[in-house]
Amino acid sequence: MRDLRVCEVVKTLDAGGAEVLLVERLRRAPRVNKDYTVVCLQASTDELVERLRASGITVVNLGPSPRSLVYADLVRTVRRLAPDVLNVHSPTPAAVLWPFVRLTRRRPLLVSTVHYCRRPTTVHFNRLTTGISLLADRLTRRLDDRTVAVSSQVARSPSVRGARRLLTRVHGVDVTEQRLWATRSASVRCEFGVPEGTFLVACVANFRPEKNHSLLIQAAAEVLRARADAVFLLAGDGPLKEHVAGEIERRGLDGRVRILGRVRQAGRLAAAADLVVLSSHYEGLPVVVMEALAAGVPVVSTEVGGIPELVRSGWNGILTEPGSPDALAAGILEAMEPDVHRRLRSGAAASSEGVEMADTAEWFEHLYEEMTAAARRD
Repeated sequence: MRDLRVCEVVKTLDAGGAEVLLVERLRRAPRVNKDYTVVCLQASTDELVERLRASGITVVNLGPSPRSLVYADLVRTVRRLAPDVLNVHSPTPAAVLWPFVRLTRRRPLLVSTVHYCRRPTTVHFNRLTTGISLLADRLTRRLDDRTVAVSSQVARSPSVRGARRLLTRVHGVDVTEQRLWATRSASVRCEFGVPEGTFLVACVANFRPEKNHSLLIQAAAEVLRARADAVFLLAGDGPLKEHVAGEIERRGLDGRVRILGRVRQAGRLAAAADLVVLSSHYEGLPVVVMEALAAGVPVVSTEVGGIPELVRSGWNGILTEPGSPDALAAGILEAMEPDVHRRLRSGAAASSEGVEMADTAEWFEHLYEEMTAAARRD
């Protein structure tokens, strides 16, 4: 009996949440009697590609294709691969692929893994484009054989509306690796120039509108007025990085709020921090939250998306009102208090088993096997 061919499609292989979750799951997949291929439309960094290939997984990068032809190349590539199961992790590739692959003589079983909640919109253009995207999502969901949401919040969002067979699976990270990084926190802090005795607040998030770094900078200014021993390190890349850097400079926070840019294996920064902070407008289920908890590091975050499924305010972190810099600053300052910080660290450490990626890897293996067995019976 030949191996089951599985193709996983993602729009980019950059250091974003959905991409990291996919890579870390596949690195832990048992892969008994299975042949995995990952197809991406582009990869602006080699980090994730290298991690996949080092694990024996084939990667097809369509980045060299002309932009006007990349989706045509995507369809041709998937047809050539002729997978038994096709799992797509980005909405636009799914909307393009589904009509074509359903017309093939021996079509694959179709899975969509949905990592996001549709963002709120405030301007007419965004309402129009989001409406079109929601319509495309809904049509695609109706064609799925299975739709997998990465959190209960995502499962309740318009992103999965129309799904006929909806499953929810919280993903995870490599808990053992994060615990190991936690034991090396002193060397990681030294690498990033964090003086001994400093309270390190880390934010790992690409500089995009939904991450709302402006809110974080406002809150950081308030925290730093009260705590001279604190430093904020911001890891990530994206179109708003220079804007955020300018805001840091205007507020006179240079040196105490530092932008690191893209950090390889950014989970080590989360593991070395005293506190991980997020200020997002909206989220699915951020990888950095799972990385922090796996390492026993508390999280202070706006109460959005799937974050409340992992962070319990007062136990392993603090949740604050979205959009309020005062609330975020108050949450950070509360979490910095020695007694509170010890309690939150203990809760975070106790949460680590709930974010183990190996369990999710096995869950997907069983899902693919059950789907193909049912298809053979039909």
